[in-house]
Amino acid sequence: MDIYRLMMPCLVLGTRPEIIKMAPVIRELGAREIPFRLVHTGQHYSPDLDGVFFDDLGLPPPDINLGVGSGTHAEETAGIMVGVERALLKGGADITLVLGDTNSTLGGALAAAKLHVPLGHIEAGLRSHDRRMPEEINRVLTDHCSDFLFPPTPNAEHGLLAEGIDAEKMRTTGNTIVDAVEQSIAIARERSTILEELRLEPSSYLLATAHRHENVDDRTKLAVIMEGLGRVAARLDLPIVCPLHPRTKNRLGEFGLSVPQGVMVTEPLGYLDFLHLEAHARIVLTDSGGIQEEACILGVPCVTFRDNTERPETLEVGSNVLAGTDPERMVECARNMLKAAGGWTNPFGDGKAAGRIVDSLFDGSWLHK
Repeated sequence: MDIYRLMMPCLVLGTRPEIIKMAPVIRELGAREIPFRLVHTGQHYSPDLDGVFFDDLGLPPPDINLGVGSGTHAEETAGIMVGVERALLKGGADITLVLGDTNSTLGGALAAAKLHVPLGHIEAGLRSHDRRMPEEINRVLTDHCSDFLFPPTPNAEHGLLAEGIDAEKMRTTGNTIVDAVEQSIAIARERSTILEELRLEPSSYLLATAHRHENVDDRTKLAVIMEGLGRVAARLDLPIVCPLHPRTKNRLGEFGLSVPQGVMVTEPLGYLDFLHLEAHARIVLTDSGGIQEEACILGVPCVTFRDNTERPETLEVGSNVLAGTDPERMVECARNMLKAAGGWTNPFGDGKAAGRIVDSLFDGSWLHK
């Protein structure tokens, strides 16, 4: 146990996907009795979005909540940098861990790098190759200022090598989303009553989510996506369940747009309820990268209303298809994916990514050079 006392990791997170994907690492640290600090930026500021997630996932409360809240990209990132810098200076950390591609990821990474605190990036190397996406900027910058990178797949590792990042900085671990799904799905089946609450039968509905800035902050795109969901529900004669992200709800109101017939809107769901709903859907329609991964792991076909994805592995195994935001293309892709029988190989790992990441933190062959 003494080796574990030589290092104090500081974990920085701020959104629902980060909480879900960091949860297995938090559990692994706890199981090994390794002390750590948890800094929540508060980028998702609604309890509906992430407060219940800590309870659902059985995680300890954050040591620090910065309460940054919503704002422009510059406002969020700057606020996160200031808050994480103060947290690191006050409490000290031997390594800072960030995950993914949000403003919390980039703000935490920049704060640590400028303080010369060693920085590790979980889920490194993902690329959409579309610099118009703010997440792509966050991913690239975080990777290139990190000291230690944990790409989840060989694709991600090869991308980092192509960008000139030293192979000695990398450990390919698998994706912690597999750990999270495997650890949570049995609990969800036992505890969740969401199907009964919504009066749904397994495989009798589709599931949809929309939250990305480039989709929901653009009135034309959001209108087209809503039209596409309405056509899918009508043409496939299946209801669509849509847990509505607060940002999307606000934009619908601001833009004077309505939810089409056939789309059942719910409030944001806790992780266990959402996972249970996802596992029993016929198809998932989404613009979320994490949900593309979850659907693939659960064996549920996915239609992504984007023109690109940083999860190309889902396309390669046939679990996912890119539909863009054209309503007829969305219908065509959904109809085709109804025929997908599942059975593809999960490309994201064996559910032991968190253990590999924690092992690497204390691997003297590279971390303590």
